[in-house]
Amino acid sequence: MRRALGVAALTLVTACTPGADAGRVARSTLVIGIDVSGSFKSRDRYDNAIDFASNYLYAHIHGLGGLKQPTAVFVGSFGGEKPGETKSFQPIHTFQNMSVPQIAAFLRKEYPSNDGLTDFNPFFERVGTLVKRQNLVLSPLNIVMLTDGIPDTRSEKNDSLSKYKKINVSGLEYLSKNTTVRILYPRPTVAVHWEKNVPRRRVRMWTVDDEVMATWRSHYHSGVKPENQAELWKWISDNVDFRVRSGGIM
Repeated sequence: MRRALGVAALTLVTACTPGADAGRVARSTLVIGIDVSGSFKSRDRYDNAIDFASNYLYAHIHGLGGLKQPTAVFVGSFGGEKPGETKSFQPIHTFQNMSVPQIAAFLRKEYPSNDGLTDFNPFFERVGTLVKRQNLVLSPLNIVMLTDGIPDTRSEKNDSLSKYKKINVSGLEYLSKNTTVRILYPRPTVAVHWEKNVPRRRVRMWTVDDEVMATWRSHYHSGVKPENQAELWKWISDNVDFRVRSGGIM
């Protein structure tokens, strides 16, 4: 009987221990960068990207359709009047009580498209600084960039790919065991340049070209609440949030 009571007590303690982190959301960070340079505005890519980003952001913040719910979110932009121009990041609190249309309106107002230059390195540097300052090091880091992916820097003589080789993600290498950079909306040839020519060791790279991104609206049902947009969230899970294996390039 003593043995039975001991087993029962142990079972009760295990069941009541708050340690079992059931219901607890694992720490992770989502950073979204929006290209506001003039080159990205052509062919309505900027407007399409803003509409996509507003749905993507809303779904992740609320964990819809099984999409990973981040514990920290930051939204910023790249592309300015001059190289190296620093941009601010909006935290998760800015968007938590917004609807999808409200997020889209905010993004258009806060990050309007201009005729500036596309400079990726200051963005990556700022993300690294932000993650360290917010004490988010070691948490999985997902960086989603809506851009044509073309750096506004000169190529070296006889090396047309040098502009991609100069993209510097070294500051992201050891922020987390799982850091993924996702480039959405590049042309297929530009996507290949990012995958094959941007130097990296541990940072994972995933690209979805503009032809594929243009199809997301066919999975969106107008007038349907976000909670019922299961087809769109499935498309995002399969095509944008695809789990990438590490495979660095030096």
